[in-house]
Amino acid sequence: MSQPPYPPQSGQPYQQEALPGCWWHPNRQTGLRCVRCDRPACPDCLREASVGYQCVDCVQAGRQQQRVQAVQYRRAGYGARTVAGARLSQRAVVTPALIAVNVLVYVVTAVQARSPMNNDSSQLFADGVLWPAGIVVRDEWWRLVTSGFLHYGLIHIGMNMLALWILGRDLEILLGKVRFLAVYAVSLLGGAAAVFVFEDIRTGTAGASGAIYGLMGALLVAVLRLRLNPGAAIGIIVLNLILSVSIPGISLLGHLGGLVVGALAMAAMVYAPEKQRVVYQAGTVLVLTAALAGLVVYRDAQLAAQLCGTGLCA
Repeated sequence: MSQPPYPPQSGQPYQQEALPGCWWHPNRQTGLRCVRCDRPACPDCLREASVGYQCVDCVQAGRQQQRVQAVQYRRAGYGARTVAGARLSQRAVVTPALIAVNVLVYVVTAVQARSPMNNDSSQLFADGVLWPAGIVVRDEWWRLVTSGFLHYGLIHIGMNMLALWILGRDLEILLGKVRFLAVYAVSLLGGAAAVFVFEDIRTGTAGASGAIYGLMGALLVAVLRLRLNPGAAIGIIVLNLILSVSIPGISLLGHLGGLVVGALAMAAMVYAPEKQRVVYQAGTVLVLTAALAGLVVYRDAQLAAQLCGTGLCA
């Protein structure tokens, strides 16, 4: 610790008796003073400050004031934030909650079917799977959402929930709870819409893969925004797309739909201007949702006309 300089010697003899005593050590005469409170202080009771030297009491009071201001600053909603506007102190809550919901739905279907591997034979699964023909003929629009919480067997849900946990933890901390849930939800709808618009209407589709691929796309955008090496993120996406093509029964279009929509939503989250961040983020999610809804309605009208022409519509 550097010590404050003593007063320069003048031409007159140094008068010990004329100097005041230190505020904390009265028996120590000193020519030094605190720049903040102007009380006399000996070198042991002074600390170097940004300008001059302050006494120990003023230093402690300044630190206490800084702590109080920091608490008030956080309570007012300020403080360190991520590039998406989320507070750095947040923990992942939505991710484990989504995993819990998916696992609960799987357990119910497994119990109904009395089989952990053939749970797709359960009534709940039949009522919620994404079956485009059922949407067109029976107007069962909820299937676009409920299908994202259904899985074919133990391996399917195990792999999806592991991927959700790995991707979701960091992305939720980066985005915050509300933004993360918005990206997840719109990605789920993006995958479901791609299946409804482009897949065979007689094929049933289920799984959280569309939303998870949306998180993959979001991860890539986040890595680019933070100027990190994107090699690992790109490798994960390419590997999973190869698996989607190689393994029979996997909906590649659903994966691609979630991937594209998730990347677009994430771009709005991390590239939105700070002053109007919430407006841009919420507006982008609403526009994406409206666009997906428009595609689904347009395709529904096409399919309804085709089915009516064959006499299958009501």
